[in-house]
Amino acid sequence: MTVGPLGLILGLPLAPVRGLVWLAERIQEQAELELHDPTSIRHQLEEIEAARRAGEITEEEESRAVARVLQGMTTTGRR
Repeated sequence: MTVGPLGLILGLPLAPVRGLVWLAERIQEQAELELHDPTSIRHQLEEIEAARRAGEITEEEESRAVARVLQGMTTTGRR
């Protein structure tokens, strides 16, 4: 798709919005990658387990935290 001089001039006011949309899409992609990354998930579960062993959280809090991590793992992005 070629943009002529008139199209370029008329499109300039929307350039910041397009840039912001592009940036938001990249951030969303990165967040989804990290959310579903097995290493990240394992690290979160290890932190929860360590907090439980240290007495920082109760068994019930541990169960809820693990459930949140696992739920996030199975949630798919909305597109």
